[in-house]
Amino acid sequence: MEIVLVLIPLSLILLSVAVLIFRWAVRNGQYDDLEGPAHRILFDDDLAETPDKTASESRAESGRASDKDSSA
Repeated sequence: MEIVLVLIPLSLILLSVAVLIFRWAVRNGQYDDLEGPAHRILFDDDLAETPDKTASESRAESGRASDKDSSA
């Protein structure tokens, strides 16, 4: 029964710390843009490296070049 005297205040302290951390995250904008990172992963970064060609064209050309190297 004495353990309850320790566990109840300890759980209240942990709960208050969790609420404070959550409030800090909300105030600092951690939950402002929930969809942006999910959409950002879908964009291809290879387009920035070759602006005149699409990523699929450059992959196709590299595939053809490797076929020529292996047949020679």
